[in-house]
Amino acid sequence: MTEAIIEPELAIIDPHHHLWDLRPLLPMFPEPRHRFLETLVPAAHYTFDHLHADVTTGHNIIATVFMECGAFYNSAYGDALKPVGEVEYVNGVAAQSASGLYGKLRACAGIVGHANLMLGSDAGAVLDALVAAAPARFKGIRHQGAWDADPDVLGPPFHAPQGLYRDATFRAGFAELGKRGLSFDAWVLEPQIGDVIDLARAFPDTPICLDHCGTPLGSASYEGRLEERFGVWRDAIIELGKCENVMVKLGGLAMHNCAMPEAGPAAGVGSEELARLWKPYIETCIEAFGTRRAMFESNYPVDRWGATYPVLWNAFKRITSGASAEEKAALYAGNAARFYRIEELLG
Repeated sequence: MTEAIIEPELAIIDPHHHLWDLRPLLPMFPEPRHRFLETLVPAAHYTFDHLHADVTTGHNIIATVFMECGAFYNSAYGDALKPVGEVEYVNGVAAQSASGLYGKLRACAGIVGHANLMLGSDAGAVLDALVAAAPARFKGIRHQGAWDADPDVLGPPFHAPQGLYRDATFRAGFAELGKRGLSFDAWVLEPQIGDVIDLARAFPDTPICLDHCGTPLGSASYEGRLEERFGVWRDAIIELGKCENVMVKLGGLAMHNCAMPEAGPAAGVGSEELARLWKPYIETCIEAFGTRRAMFESNYPVDRWGATYPVLWNAFKRITSGASAEEKAALYAGNAARFYRIEELLG
């Protein structure tokens, strides 16, 4: 799908993308693989060259933030510390981008890694090692908590334990973030948004970002139920928006799980249709959190399922066509820069 770029001069910080090589892992999953894993196969190899090709397709992407994805762990460090390998790898990619050989883009200017917070207070040592691996770029962690009673929603490799964010040991580990001024990215599914509300209220001084609009569901046992469940999702988002320490990422809606669109990958759906599908969710999030606590994201390459990179950002820009220049500056770059503490990139 090729489209003319809308508002090509608008500065964007893409605050959520991955880098990985899943190809060696695919043989570990027997055929037929769960559909969510199958949606990742076309993008099983996604490293700096692929990212650079996407972000230079016409939109003014000035910087990005890497989001942990369990890639390039260093097993030699032991189970607790092996996520440090991912941060070391991404810090090297960031240095490659910062060399200037690839233009003005500052890829991976912020790095969100992973520490197992179920280590309790011992997670503090892992956080310190992550900071040491990328002192200027490491900003916080994500410990995903996505779970549903229907195992077919995500498939076994991706399901976290039920009620993870409410677990006392997890929260002992979470407390270590605040001691170090680090942020937390929360990935849950729509029925679990209440877990994030409870966590945010328990730690009101720790910055939290809800990923992917809270992941509305339209697959497996939720197929065809987006309209039915919209009110439940909306009420949870409005309640979470009352937590001043929480921001929301506007995106992730092109994932297979959300069924917006139903077909993929990159099924040729244009930005007008995507904007129509996503607008109720995006606008509800902005109304609940305000234009100072929301940021657009690509969630690439996962969202390649439903949208090419330039079409995805065109869809967002169609939704915000009536916003002021100040509001757009915040939603597309300023809020991400502030949350991930890379404001120097705004000039």
